[in-house]
Amino acid sequence: MRLLFLGDVVGRSGRNAVIERLPALRDRWRLDFVAINGENAAGGFGITEAICDELIQAGADAVTLGNHSWDQRETLVFIERQPRLLRPVNYPPGTPGRGANLIETAAGQRVLVVNVMGRLFMDALDDPFAAVDRELDACPLARVADAVVVDVHAEATSEKEAMGHYLDGRASLVVGTHTHVPTADHRVLAGGTAYMSDAGMCGDYDSVLGMQKEESIRRFLQKTPGPRMEPGLGEATLSGIAVETDDRTGLAVRVAALRLGPHLEESWPRFWD
Repeated sequence: MRLLFLGDVVGRSGRNAVIERLPALRDRWRLDFVAINGENAAGGFGITEAICDELIQAGADAVTLGNHSWDQRETLVFIERQPRLLRPVNYPPGTPGRGANLIETAAGQRVLVVNVMGRLFMDALDDPFAAVDRELDACPLARVADAVVVDVHAEATSEKEAMGHYLDGRASLVVGTHTHVPTADHRVLAGGTAYMSDAGMCGDYDSVLGMQKEESIRRFLQKTPGPRMEPGLGEATLSGIAVETDDRTGLAVRVAALRLGPHLEESWPRFWD
């Protein structure tokens, strides 16, 4: 199976890049499944139903969230009727929406997507390791799911790496989101799980983490309140990770970083060209 995961979509620039480029990438690489983190898609803060629908129509099979899940209040309502939109699975019981879902591809393959949020330097949610355990025990790789994708939305690289090794052999892909900077550690772990500490962002990299750099710099210099942060408006780069799995085991056999656009050195899965 050919899987593509795209990092945090930031603002209009990031949305436009995904909407314009993803359909062609799906066709070019014959992708089976695409997951996108969309928690910064609405002006950098959360996601709206209209934006979620746009990402799905562009080719996303699943859209994950994170600590900005509820910045747009409407998400509390529409997430209940959108099974492809996932918030972190370790929110307390009773939180609207779902943190995991088994999604069927156009070819009939079943992909379990789990969204989980870390606890180091983040909101103190339930234990992320136990939460992911429950989902994978209920829907094991190669027995129920043909592939398993876990989005670890976390600040600390150590927590993300620990999760990757903890799930090694039980997931097709464990990928970090949240920090908006792509890491260079994409690889297949010893047990066959593809891993990357952070997928980066789909947004304007001539910025500070996707937000306009002038206000970001001013806040560091002056430490005083100012206007609301706004996303960068320049041309966006798509960042993420491409994974090819073994159809028998669901484990990864090849992995490559994806970076398409200005400001970063371009990279793509050349084994699919």
